[in-house]
Amino acid sequence: MATSISEIALTPAAAARVATIAERQNKPAILRLSVEGGGCSGFQYKFGLADAPAEDDSVAQTDGVTLVVDSISLDLVRGAQVDYVESLGGAAFQVKNPNAASGCGCGTSFSV
Repeated sequence: MATSISEIALTPAAAARVATIAERQNKPAILRLSVEGGGCSGFQYKFGLADAPAEDDSVAQTDGVTLVVDSISLDLVRGAQVDYVESLGGAAFQVKNPNAASGCGCGTSFSV
């Protein structure tokens, strides 16, 4: 059974963007964050919409939007904040991860 957590957070800006994307795709407003091996720094973040939380997921909610993280990925992102940032260079989801010892210039991969 999925468990609620406060060990990871979704900012209001990220929640609003997820809600917009989910509505356009006619899917539930559930963002899945996972961590995979690879990327230029060792690990990389992967985002996608989910239909429902999995049994081993941890769940955080902001403004009616759900963020789910599997138990293995949670160990690498515990305490992190998922934000949505718009700048002159573009717009993207960004993970502010206190566990990351270093990261790449584009912010999509990290090492611990």
